[in-house]
This record gives sequence, C-alpha cells and structure tokens, in this order.
Amino acid sequence: MIDKVVATADEAIGDLRDGMTLVVGGFGLCGIPENLIDALVRKGVKDLTCVSNNAGVDDWGLGLLLKTRQIRKMVSSYVGENAEFERQYLSGELEVEFAPQGTLAERMRAGGAGIPAFFTPAGFGTTVADGKETREFDGQMYVMERGIVGDFSLVAAWKADRLGNLVYRKTARNFNPMAATAGRVCVAEVEELVEVGSLDPDQIHTPGVFVHRVVVAPRKKRIEQRTVRK
Repeated sequence: MIDKVVATADEAIGDLRDGMTLVVGGFGLCGIPENLIDALVRKGVKDLTCVSNNAGVDDWGLGLLLKTRQIRKMVSSYVGENAEFERQYLSGELEVEFAPQGTLAERMRAGGAGIPAFFTPAGFGTTVADGKETREFDGQMYVMERGIVGDFSLVAAWKADRLGNLVYRKTARNFNPMAATAGRVCVAEVEELVEVGSLDPDQIHTPGVFVHRVVVAPRKKRIEQRTVRK
C-alpha cells in the first residue's frame, strides 16, 4: 500500500528550496498549515513567493515568515491584519500582487486543473487589469487571469488516511482544496490519521491523488479576532 505519512513537519518540507513558489491554504488564521509554516521558519529558506488569501498576523501564520524576511513576494487578496506586511510593502521590501478573492481561488483551481488562463469580469476597469489582456464576450468586458501552479502547496486538514485522502472541517476548508491541487508537491498537515477505507468516499474533499505527503501534527487554532460580551 502507498503510505504518504511522514514523521515530522520538518521532514515533510525537507526538499523545499530558496526561491520556490508556495500555494498556502487558509483564511485568516482558520485552516492554516501552522506546523508546516513553523518548519519553514526553522529551515530558513528565503526569497519565497507565497500565494495565499492573506499573510496571517504579525506573530502567527505567514506573518512569521514575513518577520524573518523569508518571503520576497506575496500574491494575496486581503492583508489588512498584518502591520509588518504593511511596513514591508510601503518600504519596498516586499513585492505584492493583489487579486480579487474569487479570482485568486479560481487561479488556484485552474492551475490544479491544468487550465493556463481564464477570463473574469472581476477587476476590469481597475488597476487589477493593468497590463493584462482584456476581451469582450456577449457585450461584457473581461480580464484574462493566469492559473497558478506552485512548486509546493501547503494545506491543513482535519482527517486523512495513509493514501492522502483529505477531509476538512467546516470553514477550515476555505482555500485548502484549491491550494492542494495547485502545487507540484502537496504537503498536508492533519489532526487525525484514520485507517484506509474508513473515510466515506462521498465525504472526501481532496482525493489522495493530489497529495504527496501527510504529517500528523497538533494545532493551536488561534482566534484572529476574539469578540466576547462585556
């Protein structure tokens, strides 16, 4: 039987090198591969291009890689919770490519499906369309966007079996299914490892054919903005 489970997060990203492009799942701090990110900090790889909905916060998620200056470029749709991101961007230390959120998700999905480009109305007439091909279809203008294919994709899931079949939990699914397919090598950190055959095939969100490595790792699941009653 194919067994894709590795012992540690450090082993799972052991062959990741400087200058690579990473497609990272998660939304805010929900469903982020926090243990794999910590492993990247320890490994010290640099000049990374990270494709992710956002860059976490200053002291968690991809914000940790910003703090250590390991990210050269971010491709994101929302970065409003990270002061270090703002500082590096405004000072010219960090290259940033913004994309509408739905467009970013579709760019990941398209890359994973082998689709090199697609047309979308989102962003036409704005700076998002600068330098991109535009075309009219049925009387409406569209912008051409490229599919994204990364060297690695890093995702977080709830359950997995040794074949790499993944199940995400509730809103932690977010960008993870699209990100998982968009990397040439997909690494998934999971909370629970279950026996092969115990997952309902109809409930599997990412088939194991897309996943190359699985690491079981405890997760802290920090809350980005806690709101409580007085």
